[in-house]
Amino acid sequence: MVSIPLTPHPVDTSRIRVDIQALQPDLVEWRRQLHQRPELGFREQITATFIAQKLQEWGIEHQTGIAQTGIVAVIKGNRPGPVLGIRADMDALPIQEENDVPYRSQHDGVMHACGHDGHVTIALGTARYLSQHRPDFAGTVKIIFQPAEEGPGGAKPMIEAGVLKNPDVDAIIGLHLWNNLPLGTIGIRSGALMAAVELFNCTILGKGGHGAIPQQTIDSIVVAAQIVTMLQTIVARNVDPLESAVVTVGKLNAGTAHNVIAATAQMSGTVRYFSPQFDGFFKQRLEQIISGVCQSHGAAYSLEYYSLYPPVINDERMANLVRSVAETVIESPLGVVPECQTMGGEDMSFFLQAVPGCYFFLGSANADKDLAYPHHHPRFNFDETALGMGVEMFVRCIEKYCR
Repeated sequence: MVSIPLTPHPVDTSRIRVDIQALQPDLVEWRRQLHQRPELGFREQITATFIAQKLQEWGIEHQTGIAQTGIVAVIKGNRPGPVLGIRADMDALPIQEENDVPYRSQHDGVMHACGHDGHVTIALGTARYLSQHRPDFAGTVKIIFQPAEEGPGGAKPMIEAGVLKNPDVDAIIGLHLWNNLPLGTIGIRSGALMAAVELFNCTILGKGGHGAIPQQTIDSIVVAAQIVTMLQTIVARNVDPLESAVVTVGKLNAGTAHNVIAATAQMSGTVRYFSPQFDGFFKQRLEQIISGVCQSHGAAYSLEYYSLYPPVINDERMANLVRSVAETVIESPLGVVPECQTMGGEDMSFFLQAVPGCYFFLGSANADKDLAYPHHHPRFNFDETALGMGVEMFVRCIEKYCR
């Protein structure tokens, strides 16, 4: 994707309906209340209570305690029609906030550093609007407030708990506030939007000894260094250059002293790719390389490999629907970014495996207001104008799909 300056694109607020514009002060208030009380995955008790209280206040049917802290709201239109799911994740990150704002996190070491407070707010705003405009859409909208997206993953247990059933969801959409795009833009594409996420931990088992007598040892650091280098050949020499993939060793620990050859070395890393054809491939190839290098040095190893999330793959028909809506909300077609992709991962992928759907990025950065720090940064924040834009996007998608 071509880099886009993070100064905001013009936002034509006349394209946001009056009733949603009127919600904007509430959206900001809700988001800031949620931002002050962030919670980690499967611990979102305060957040879930806040959501449930709002739904109760508005007379919206809902179920709580799904996959521990998840909530599903059901809003029916005034005539029969399809069932559309809306997904919003609720959890925060183990990060100490550095923003100097009145609504900064009150929970030490925990922060909404990825916009999930905004996702919940947009979903609540959508629920509020729909509850007051049931004649404007057919069928049913199920709004899924999901725990633990940042890990270990709440989408799969929610699906296993039946959130896509009774009534059966025909399609699903979701959005991610995105500080890699400026306010006034939307990133949409069919096919792969976000990457699969796989993780590994490896321990090299050598033989320690004196640094001046290496012939008596098996140097785990030398073995680990060769493995790190060799792992880079997987993408360079085993993956089609027209495909995209990444193998990253993010942590390497070994040794205790200048003159001691380390007996063990531990490394951890991640693998990312877009194409489902690579499912299982990197695990196999990575172990082949580790085994081969260790064997050549007389070392042993232990390897743990986890497939966390599959790639986020959008259905073409649903992506086209969302794109057509975005072109009515965004002032200029240039604001709709067609080939937006990231090697970041998301467990929205499990919902998209179960039913056709579309996940899209809603630009939220505003460099002019110093609101352009990246996701997971201790100073992450976003332009709250995007909240009303998100509600408008969801409502228009619902009206177009559920008619």
